[in-house]
Amino acid sequence: MRAFRRDPILMALLAVTLTGFALFVLFEGDPRRQSQVFWCAQVPMDAALAYGAWRLRALVPHYRKFWSAIAFAGSSFTVGDSFQAVHTLLNPATASTAGTTVQSAFFIVGMSSNVLACLLFPHGLRSAREKLVFWLDATTVLVGGGVMAWCFAVYPVTAPADRVTASITAALVVVGAFSATKAALVPRPPMARKAAWPMVAAPVVQGLASFLPGSFQNQDRWYVFVVLLMPSLLIAIGPRIQETVVRADGPVQPAKRKPYSLLPYGMIAVTFAVFLIVLPADVSTRFWGATAGVVVITALVAARQLIAFQDNVRLIDRLDVALEHLTDQEVLLREQASTDGLTGLANRTHFTEQLEIHLDAGRSPSVLLIDLDDFKTVNDTMGHAAGDALLVEVAGRLRATVRADDLVSRLGGDEFTILLPDTGPEGARRVADDLQAGLGGYTRASIGVAWARPGDEPATLLSNADIAMYEAKRRGKGTSVCFSDEMGERTAADAEIIRDLGQAVEAGQFTLVYQPIVALDDLRMTGVEALIRWNHPTRGLVSPVEFIPLAERSGHIVAIGAWALREASRQAAQWRADFPGAGSLTVGVNVAGRQLRSPGFVDEVAAVLRDTGLPPGLLSIEVTETAVLDDEESAAALLGLRGLGLRLALDDFGTAASSLGLLLTVPVTTLKLDRSFVESITTVGRQAAVANAVSQMANALDFSSVAEGIETDEQRDLIRGLGYKYGQGYLFGRPLPPHEVAARLETIDGVVV
Repeated sequence: MRAFRRDPILMALLAVTLTGFALFVLFEGDPRRQSQVFWCAQVPMDAALAYGAWRLRALVPHYRKFWSAIAFAGSSFTVGDSFQAVHTLLNPATASTAGTTVQSAFFIVGMSSNVLACLLFPHGLRSAREKLVFWLDATTVLVGGGVMAWCFAVYPVTAPADRVTASITAALVVVGAFSATKAALVPRPPMARKAAWPMVAAPVVQGLASFLPGSFQNQDRWYVFVVLLMPSLLIAIGPRIQETVVRADGPVQPAKRKPYSLLPYGMIAVTFAVFLIVLPADVSTRFWGATAGVVVITALVAARQLIAFQDNVRLIDRLDVALEHLTDQEVLLREQASTDGLTGLANRTHFTEQLEIHLDAGRSPSVLLIDLDDFKTVNDTMGHAAGDALLVEVAGRLRATVRADDLVSRLGGDEFTILLPDTGPEGARRVADDLQAGLGGYTRASIGVAWARPGDEPATLLSNADIAMYEAKRRGKGTSVCFSDEMGERTAADAEIIRDLGQAVEAGQFTLVYQPIVALDDLRMTGVEALIRWNHPTRGLVSPVEFIPLAERSGHIVAIGAWALREASRQAAQWRADFPGAGSLTVGVNVAGRQLRSPGFVDEVAAVLRDTGLPPGLLSIEVTETAVLDDEESAAALLGLRGLGLRLALDDFGTAASSLGLLLTVPVTTLKLDRSFVESITTVGRQAAVANAVSQMANALDFSSVAEGIETDEQRDLIRGLGYKYGQGYLFGRPLPPHEVAARLETIDGVVV
């Protein structure tokens, strides 16, 4: 209440009303002056209604249609009353508190918009039974209000000035009754009751007071204040009170409803009262007796029903008390069904249920999906106890960052979700930024942000947040990304590629090309690197840059890699059998980390060598540093492969974070200098320094060294001068199909010319 008393707009509206009343008293006996005061006082009230509703349409997006209709109504009132005010000032001889045709037209348009607003805002009723009960109660109230309006409009106690006035009065009563019905009966109205009731009371008071005797209407100054000025104030302050409530307390919370409503019973009483008032004076005693009997019986039945309702309420209260005394075991089972055991957060089931409730109620929640970056590294290097401790700490930080009404849950593993009720894009972005700040310095996380749109299902909203989260990881982790339709389209396209990848191996759509690796001193071809190509039946040639990451993410890389390994080994064995110069030709095959960690991979390689007859020393398995970084399974697989006698090459060497450490733990035989250090080696001193350091390490550790990406003679000469024995790049040949490699093997010693 203190905030309302200090609000400048509310104080200004009250000052306008009191000033208008004071001028009414000052000009008592001069109805023309009074009418001018009245219409001039209406304009700021109408403008305040329009302005307040317009602000709320942006502040409360869920009820945007409702507040847009109210803003339009306020604008209509402003235009109509402004016209009337100017008219009375310019034509004082015709000044009157009754509106002209123009004012009445805008008034009717505004009232129609108000009725539309009442129809537009969501009921928040989910089941068919709740909707049936609501409409039965609402219809009862509307019929009662309609009967009262009809009776007094057609047969008024004191005839109004004209039939238009009577119709407007009837409309006021019906609109007031309808508004009161929805405000009282729906579980989540668009306005807090402290803001709604003044607006509801305004048309009801104005409509009912219009039925007072004409002598009172024409002579009493308090009638002017209560009926002409006060309703305008009550309507104008509603949106401002609502805005103050929303800014202080957030969106309107669902109201606690009784199991029954007294509103329909009140309308029954009003209807009987109207019926008795409009009865003719010459009705017979016999009719009065029957009427009294109907009234009494109805009252008794209603009283009996209310008593039954009270009994039901008491029974429900007793059941609630009984439920509160459930055993600790039963309470524990309930909590376990909806709570994550490690962090104490809501679990996936509870989160999904709450999200579904919000969406079914027509609300507009947002969802944040949080995935900790590099969590597996914590588990692998520090143990699962440390990983669990990290999850508990993250859960606490998430709860400490969000608002009281937000729901934090753990979906599983290192994935968390947060449900933000009635929160739009901007609010969700702010929360995501706060979470990144709260986790900063402790751990990093990728956050996907998505918000509900009309018709969204829980699975859709979670999927959108998941897409945004993966986009955050793609952009470098430790960041937040909001979902967009473009992401959804790209994900759909990726999903189509992933689906086609599952059939590509069996359909024979993959082929291998081979890029020569040569000795830098005499340009003799000593090996080849097998590179995969996908000939899609409708897309044509699909770049490996496009499909390899999707294959790794989806797991198809295991089957694709197995095919490539077998095919490359078969082809190398075939060349060896066909060409004497291919006796020592090695073939390098790229192996992904997921493939390397798959169970039985070493046995699979051994079977390929056995089936194709390729000597182990002629097969080089190429892996990237990131594929084996701090990974016990990968390290064990590499040891097993080395035990078979294969060569192991670290591909793209120098681009990962722990290259030197890997040299001590991974049993490699070859270092392949990444092309990024070769392309500017003739112009950038640092590139040459790195290339020189890698060459020296390889020589010191007795590793073979290959420089990738050589495209010019100048690069070749410089690389050779740094101690590299082998090179690979467009200078020596682009990736070639098998028959072109065979053509080179037919030349003397396979020398590249």
